[in-house]
Amino acid sequence: MKKLIEAAQQAQKNAHAPHSNYKVGAAVLTKENTIITGCNVESSSYGLTCCAERTALYSAIAQGHNKFKELAVVTANGASPCGACRQVIWDLCGDIPIYIVDNSGKIKNTTSKELLPLAFDSNMLE
Repeated sequence: MKKLIEAAQQAQKNAHAPHSNYKVGAAVLTKENTIITGCNVESSSYGLTCCAERTALYSAIAQGHNKFKELAVVTANGASPCGACRQVIWDLCGDIPIYIVDNSGKIKNTTSKELLPLAFDSNMLE
């Protein structure tokens, strides 16, 4: 967990947040024990912004990973993932531990199931 959080903290420094100045870093641990990071990347057209959690997961998928063990998210105030990220986390990871960390290092332990109860997933598409 410590290395995962440290990777997310480092990724937070790379965030491109010229409009909100709200920098977020994320790191996902793959089943092969590889850590993949991501940061938020803002657009002047806010709807085109991509959150750190999705950036990390999409990068991991692009690198050939498809099974995930844990996710860490670092924000200034320990905010939890947005609804879109919760859905993507559920779709790509299932129920995994998630560590939400603020800039002082305070950690909140949760799971993707706790963040998205009664989740919509591919089982609903049948």
